Amino acid sequence: MTVLFLEASDEVLVRRFEGTRRRHPMGREGVTEAIATERERLEGIRELADVVVDTSELNVNQLRERLVDLFPTGQSPSMQLSVMSFGFKHGLPLDVDTVFDVRFLPNPHWVEELRPLTGLDAPVRDYVLGQPAAQEFLTKIDDLLSFLLPAYVQEGKSYLTVAIGCTGGRHRSVALAEDLAGRIRERGFSPTVYHRDVNR
Repeated sequence: MTVLFLEASDEVLVRRFEGTRRRHPMGREGVTEAIATERERLEGIRELADVVVDTSELNVNQLRERLVDLFPTGQSPSMQLSVMSFGFKHGLPLDVDTVFDVRFLPNPHWVEELRPLTGLDAPVRDYVLGQPAAQEFLTKIDDLLSFLLPAYVQEGKSYLTVAIGCTGGRHRSVALAEDLAGRIRERGFSPTVYHRDVNR
């Protein structure tokens, strides 16, 4: 059995309740107070959950894609691994296990011809991965994960999400997440890759 816990920020939950015009089940007080009470009562379940997904920035289709990635059919019950890119200016993701900050690398946003592109485009990828510091970073992270991943599997962890963040989540983190996922595949895992902010 796998326990999936869906959550969202208070602001988003308030907006959703207002949009549906439904009362919160615990809504004798205001919606904000009811959400706080609900969080308190569900904290124990959240702590026991195998997977926590923050739905704040997801529409229905994006949520479906995320769940399909997390629960693929026809695969063995080994650890499900995800690599996520994100932008710090859009908030730290709540549903990740490990976060790496790559804002120390030169930002393609300041290169005029690269600005409209993303880390999925070859010119940006070549620019980011062409930095000596990027290669050293990937080598060190790869070395760290070569130690951590088998240890997590041995411990019985079912799900692991590794997140890489840059400023906007469109260039550096995307290119590095794709490269890191490729390195992880070479170690015998099958990670899914999710770029939270690439289209912002």
